[in-house]
Amino acid sequence: MTTPIIQPSISVKTLSESPNLNSIPSNYVNSDIYPFDFIASEPHDYSISIPTVDFSLLTSIDPHQRSQAINNLNKACQDWGFFMVVNHGIQESLMKKVIDGTQGFFNLKEEEKKEFEGKHVLDPIRYGTSFNTSKDKAFFWRDYLKVFVHPKFHSPSKPDRYSDVMWEYCEKVREVTKVLFGGISQGLGLEECYLEKTLEMKSGFQLFIANYYPCCPQPELALGMPPHSDHGLLTLIIQNQVGGLQVQHQGKWIHVNALPNSLLVNTGDHLEIFSNGKYKSNVHKVVVNNTSLRISVAVAHGPSLEAIVSPASPLVQSETNYIPMKYKDYMEMQQSNQLHQKSILEQVKIQRN
Repeated sequence: MTTPIIQPSISVKTLSESPNLNSIPSNYVNSDIYPFDFIASEPHDYSISIPTVDFSLLTSIDPHQRSQAINNLNKACQDWGFFMVVNHGIQESLMKKVIDGTQGFFNLKEEEKKEFEGKHVLDPIRYGTSFNTSKDKAFFWRDYLKVFVHPKFHSPSKPDRYSDVMWEYCEKVREVTKVLFGGISQGLGLEECYLEKTLEMKSGFQLFIANYYPCCPQPELALGMPPHSDHGLLTLIIQNQVGGLQVQHQGKWIHVNALPNSLLVNTGDHLEIFSNGKYKSNVHKVVVNNTSLRISVAVAHGPSLEAIVSPASPLVQSETNYIPMKYKDYMEMQQSNQLHQKSILEQVKIQRN
């Protein structure tokens, strides 16, 4: 049994705090729309091991260690499109401040958060609920804050100190990502700086996405986020101690049991395009629960918004598999439509008989 339809003007946080909420509104029921996507492996199935990349070996002066780390990174991108980064050098205390600051933002009064509601997908600060309430077939059990943080840094003015923490964390994450891009370039058989130069990463786009998934009275019917791949190249994710992220691997949903203090990384559509399909962008989703609040912070990294992304020319042996497209246009198209699997990427993929 579900409760009557609730209009999307109300946040999921407010909805979840309604007194005596024992069921979800019918327009939050996703189980009929995505039936396959409610089948997952057991949450503690350790027989399938998510790849781990040791960042300290990627930056090692020992050529053998670094070569091995690049091979591990290459294999993770090729086989999974998802991996965990350990020994990355970002202080655990800073990561905790980001999560705490994010909780502080979502704990603001509704009228304060509404000051940051965006009108367009390219607005630099955008607070909202679900994904795209004008297109979603059913709403998702999630509130969000999306902020453009590079090449120009933006941030909400509340709560106090959140902007400082956000800036420091995004700087550190960008440094880690630059090293990962170097390793990825070499794993593809290119020069270390090839991706960085070709996609104009000095003016590359960095997007800070804060997600709030409150307790849900009927988690078996709802989704935090539907199955989708990300725009951009790499997305780096941290969370509070509550899981919920699941990745698709060999036709199965795998629950991500994050290692303490690790960064979760998934490959985006534009890394698939850049690699001419050697790497595949990862499809993932978020499930919710009825006991614990989950907070996650994802930082997405893409090329310059004005960059036209196409496969790297050395990786095009005989034919290109993707239509060149300006990154800004791709991102706007994805964010303005219903989010499902790789529906936007399929539109720029060249279909051959």
